[in-house]
Amino acid sequence: MSIVIAIIIFSLIIIFHELGHFLLAKANHIRVNEFSLGLGPTLFGVTKGETKYSLKLLPFGGVCMMEGEDEESDDARSFQKQSVWARMSVVFAGPLFNFIMAFVLAMIVIIIAGYGTSTVGDVADGYSAQQAGIRAGDRITKLNSKHIHLFKELTFYMFVHNGEDVKVTYERNGKEHQAVLKPTKDEKSGRYVIGVTSSPYQKGNVLDVLRYSFYDVKYYIDTTLVSLKLLVTGGVSVNDLSGPVGIVSSIGQTYEESQKSGALYVFLNMATMCILLSANLGVMNLLPIPALDGGRLLFMIVEVVRGKRVDPDKEGMVHLAGIVLLLGLMVLIMFNDIRKIIF
Repeated sequence: MSIVIAIIIFSLIIIFHELGHFLLAKANHIRVNEFSLGLGPTLFGVTKGETKYSLKLLPFGGVCMMEGEDEESDDARSFQKQSVWARMSVVFAGPLFNFIMAFVLAMIVIIIAGYGTSTVGDVADGYSAQQAGIRAGDRITKLNSKHIHLFKELTFYMFVHNGEDVKVTYERNGKEHQAVLKPTKDEKSGRYVIGVTSSPYQKGNVLDVLRYSFYDVKYYIDTTLVSLKLLVTGGVSVNDLSGPVGIVSSIGQTYEESQKSGALYVFLNMATMCILLSANLGVMNLLPIPALDGGRLLFMIVEVVRGKRVDPDKEGMVHLAGIVLLLGLMVLIMFNDIRKIIF
């Protein structure tokens, strides 16, 4: 069952991404030859108007195939015949729709379950927060120069800056206070903590829902960017990354644990996984890497600056090399996922 749910989650995220490309292509009068969910051989397909809608064998992936996107075409409605701004809007729409999906799901989760803030729920004895005079009810607003709106932002910041002293800015009765705290290692978790816990989730008005939905999506975008930075700087290794196999395993574990608490918890936790993965896909696709949306946008930005297009053949070679490298990385990550599951 967990595999089925994982496939549904992947499918929803991918189809929404491709729907962004599809809708903006149609809005710019670009011919869409095929809109498919999955990759590989076609299992089922139906043609409506000028577009074939199909379901492919492999559930991981999807595509919106536009006329003249990667090849020469004399069709006046081909992708390459359009203005650079029209092409940029079509390419950018995929990641944008992932962020929209994440935001809408965050609103649904918050409406049902409420939202967490950065307000301190309790202060543990003997830790630096207590020694600095921080109390339950104080609202943490900054850690060093990092603005904080959610308690999980605090948790992630402390995880990334493991053991480092941190200047905490917090509010009490409308007044701002600051304290420099020295984290203490928690022997049970092995992490450095300052000794505060979160306050209970709460519910608010429409503006609160919108605001905290934005904060929630921003949190997942930030964690993705910070994780990429750690990967580049050596803070984490490629072995720490998870691909489809690892994500399916994680979804399965979350599903099994959620079942113990009932159907509502299953829905909320699966929706949260969708928020994380959709925001992650949006960020990853905007990276300026050949073959990804960000790589295509980079060539279009160069086109705007130069006033003329990069040679399509040269651009195609770069994207082809990007695809090969990405496939190699995917194979490596999949191998690591399988190794971690087995061993």
